[in-house]
Amino acid sequence: MSINIRNIIEDDLTAVVELMRSFAEYENLAEYCTVTTERLHRAMFSDEGFVEGLIAFDDEMPVAYALFHPNFSSFRGEMGLYLEDIYVLAEYRRHKLGLQLLRKIASIAKERGLERIDFLVLDWNSPAINFYLKHGAERYSDESHFKFAGDALARLAS
Repeated sequence: MSINIRNIIEDDLTAVVELMRSFAEYENLAEYCTVTTERLHRAMFSDEGFVEGLIAFDDEMPVAYALFHPNFSSFRGEMGLYLEDIYVLAEYRRHKLGLQLLRKIASIAKERGLERIDFLVLDWNSPAINFYLKHGAERYSDESHFKFAGDALARLAS
């Protein structure tokens, strides 16, 4: 196994979308995975793009990725990164690839003078929860994730 981790470039977008679909299947959310290479390109590489990412290859085969973007905690006044996704193909787990990705993201945050990394994990995903807790993450069980999307967002905006 010869793993190489680097920043995602435009030529990687098809591979990243394929990994995202695999991640959505793992999380039983495939029906909600409507991302396209065009939408990902806009988020990452257009003038209004703000998402960054890492991709890992075993030789030429893409085997893992992570996406993150800036965030801000108002009460604490802390700037950080929001870890949107971190995913490793099943056959590459237990080789510390997730930890390598997480460490690279933490290094990016520190280099930029940022103070935190925030993320969400599905309640049933105990392997991920245990992974993050093992590496020092704090869990807040008194918070719930909410979102406005689709019709609800349209109604609010009108």
